[in-house]
Amino acid sequence: MLEVLSSKNRLQILKLLSRRDRYVSEIMELASMDGRNAKHHLDALEESGLIEGYLQGRRKYYRLLKEVRLEISPPPEGRFILYTTD
Repeated sequence: MLEVLSSKNRLQILKLLSRRDRYVSEIMELASMDGRNAKHHLDALEESGLIEGYLQGRRKYYRLLKEVRLEISPPPEGRFILYTTD
């Protein structure tokens, strides 16, 4: 999971989807990605189970499936927690 979330582009997509479902072209435009790059990141997120795609008419939309939290704190606690809901 950490490998999936280590990408700036994937985090940007997750942020966009945290607000509402979005279609592919909208994600590409808002994240300033070309189609190939967006598809690569969307596929990785979908394979990880964080998002899912669905068709509505001729458009493919994506939605967030899980809540994702990453907490990192400096010493003395020195915690690193990655939390996702099922």
